[in-house]
Amino acid sequence: MIFVVLSVVIVFAIAAGVIGREAHRLDAVAPRVVYEIAAAVDFVSNALPAESQARLTEDEVRQMLLAHLSWMSERNLMLTDALDHVQDITTPLVVEDTTLTAYLLAEAGNRGVQLLDDVDVVHVVDGHMSYLRAIGAVGPQADNI
Repeated sequence: MIFVVLSVVIVFAIAAGVIGREAHRLDAVAPRVVYEIAAAVDFVSNALPAESQARLTEDEVRQMLLAHLSWMSERNLMLTDALDHVQDITTPLVVEDTTLTAYLLAEAGNRGVQLLDDVDVVHVVDGHMSYLRAIGAVGPQADNI
């Protein structure tokens, strides 16, 4: 009887130690974000106002999202590997929408996107940023600086 009780206590102590260690490790590591272009296109397309949905095809939305990802990559805003990374952000990073929108307006023609109204780019940017927030890829919007 004493052997059974002692065995249960030892197993419980080992399990509690392992669970505690893993909980601490997971708390220190940023969660992995999985970006799926098909899901992003669906999300952004559905988030667009009806007028923009009527003017942009899914392929054009895809091209704008790929341009946005290229813009982020050029500015080292995307991780190059999928390794666990300790949450060590000390300085917030602020991305201004007007700079991105201007880039996408210029890039649209290079990617074969015929924009009938420039406001469509603004809506795509807003929808894409909402998708990135929804999957946990970006933090909250900064206060006015």
